[in-house]
Amino acid sequence: MNSQLLVLASTSIYRSELLTTLQIPFQTAAPDVDETPLPGESAEQTSWRLSQTKAQVVAKRFPGALIIGSDQVALLDGQQIGKPLSHDNAVRQLSAMRGKTVTFYTALTLLNTANGEMQTDVAITNVGFRNVSDGEIERYLKKEQPYHCAGSAKSEGLGIALISRIQGDDPNALIGLPLILLVGMLEKQGVRVL
Repeated sequence: MNSQLLVLASTSIYRSELLTTLQIPFQTAAPDVDETPLPGESAEQTSWRLSQTKAQVVAKRFPGALIIGSDQVALLDGQQIGKPLSHDNAVRQLSAMRGKTVTFYTALTLLNTANGEMQTDVAITNVGFRNVSDGEIERYLKKEQPYHCAGSAKSEGLGIALISRIQGDDPNALIGLPLILLVGMLEKQGVRVL
């Protein structure tokens, strides 16, 4: 078993809770990265770049550690959708997503600061949204307030009532951390979960 310190480059409670399920000790560190997409950058490229940048920024503070960076970008009708950060923005997002499919790109990076090896991959999840009413959107937002979640709906919570289908290889990716990819990356660095 590799004894390197494992650091999650995130302050997201959702990512931290997911990583806890692997029962491996870890620390968290805020990456403090501007998440604005670059001009002409696809949603997948944005998620990929930000997951790597988050890992690299935190790596400077943890020499000899394994750093996990992750980022999620949602795409609807060719437009990137980020965290709404407010009630009004969440209403706009959920209203636009009614009856449509949103693609979530959740990129994952594992950076070994001891040897410089960096692995990055992306989990793609397609989420179909029900054609809900304005009243249902308002009731949902008042109950869950998912203002720090890309796409304004938490599938692990009440947001599941807005969703008609989820299609992807890793159910954890939609919550923010693709654990199936992570287990494989950790094994390549000598860390076995079981």
